[in-house]
Amino acid sequence: MLANQTTVQHQLRPEVCAPVLEVEHLTVGVPGVGAIINDLNLTIRRGEVLALVGESGSGKSMTARSLMRLMPSGISILEGSVRICGEEVLSLPEDKFNEYRGARIAMLFQQPHVMLDPTCTVGAQAGEALHVHQHLTAEEEHERVVQLFRDVGIPEPEERMKCYPHQMSGGMAQRVMIAAALSADPDLLIADEPTTALDVTVQAQILQLLDRKRRERNLSILLITHDLSVVSAIADRVAVMYSGEIVEQGTTDEILHSPKHPYTQSLIHCSLLQADESGELYAIPGTPPELLSKIPGCRFRSRCQVAEKWGHPEVCSRVAPPMVEHGGPGCCARCWVGASNDIQAQAIRICQTELEGHRDGC
Repeated sequence: MLANQTTVQHQLRPEVCAPVLEVEHLTVGVPGVGAIINDLNLTIRRGEVLALVGESGSGKSMTARSLMRLMPSGISILEGSVRICGEEVLSLPEDKFNEYRGARIAMLFQQPHVMLDPTCTVGAQAGEALHVHQHLTAEEEHERVVQLFRDVGIPEPEERMKCYPHQMSGGMAQRVMIAAALSADPDLLIADEPTTALDVTVQAQILQLLDRKRRERNLSILLITHDLSVVSAIADRVAVMYSGEIVEQGTTDEILHSPKHPYTQSLIHCSLLQADESGELYAIPGTPPELLSKIPGCRFRSRCQVAEKWGHPEVCSRVAPPMVEHGGPGCCARCWVGASNDIQAQAIRICQTELEGHRDGC
């Protein structure tokens, strides 16, 4: 069973109000080749935790790197808008955006031992953002890092500051990364699989630490994960990503207890880890399409077991579904099956027209 699934009632907290991050129609890809992230729309309000969920290779980490403008070589932001606290940042020159990176928007990477520089002490690395953005004296920076280490639960902070990454456990190294990410007091923290490769006990401690820091600082968090038990423990809202697209958004309760998209339903079925009578675990059939592949209809169609039951699988294969609102405010899913009768009828007519045109051309 998902952690806390039957007992936690997620509600938007009183301090959740103005948007800290607004992403509209963000498309990221290889110019002249295709899109890796397609028409992405997200909003995160102050004090809110939004979980971005999906399988490996769905585009979650690329989304995070795009928001930080840290894409790999050859990949560009093709179109869209990203606003941080109301200010458009995609059009900013690199030197101006560097003032945002670390100060207004920070990122917590997975695998801290990979991200930390093995040749520098952890204290020096945790204080880098302070040095760049707040221009403190060496003594002030030292005192601030000691306090940061103490705040994130690192014992004997004065001594631990002198350690190198290889001298820290995985959990302690991740606490160093959290201290570094929060050092300049950002408005938004992007946490990319922050508990990957940590044992269960340490995972819980890191999640509790992030939630405590959110409450203390009224911090907004974009939490990237494939683990729905993590989502259940900390997130206010969830966006489900499949093959470079958001296929469903809603409150945590809505997504976990009443998912509308077939992919979300399958993810939850997998995550329950309940064997059937034969002892086998459920797995989603097939494999996701390549991110750069061009698919005319629903990108989940080849793996979907709902389309055939609906009776119009040709629509799913030929016409890309829109995001359709359902349930409470902000709850929507990219699926024809859950659309209204009018929207379904319109899609069926479009598909029939295309099929008739194809036959006439043969």
